[in-house]
Amino acid sequence: QVQLVESGGGLVQAGGSLRLSCAASGRTFSTYAVGWFRQAPGKEREFVAAISRGGSRTKYAESVKGRFTISRDNAENTIYLQMNSLKREDTAVYYCATKEGLVGVTYSYTTSYDTWGQGTQVTVSS
Repeated sequence: QVQLVESGGGLVQAGGSLRLSCAASGRTFSTYAVGWFRQAPGKEREFVAAISRGGSRTKYAESVKGRFTISRDNAENTIYLQMNSLKREDTAVYYCATKEGLVGVTYSYTTSYDTWGQGTQVTVSS
């Protein structure tokens, strides 16, 4: 079983940048697809970005396309979410999630994933 720990959240001004990390432990991580999701107060958890097990495919929510970049370092068992040009509406708790995936496939539904991290808070101020 894989365990996930997110880090890198914090308070940033609008227009600024943050890089979130998701460290995985437990098993060989290279066969796992990963997704980033977020949940704002009073709202449902929503998809942000996903990356396939080998890193060949990525997918983004329309709201973050062009501003966020997901990447992975399988040697370090770590997934990153680089967030640029942050907006107030990006404020949320960000979660990474993982599942054993097929080559070249990304997953954008919460129900696709079976392992979740504890989340990291991102707050964007105006």
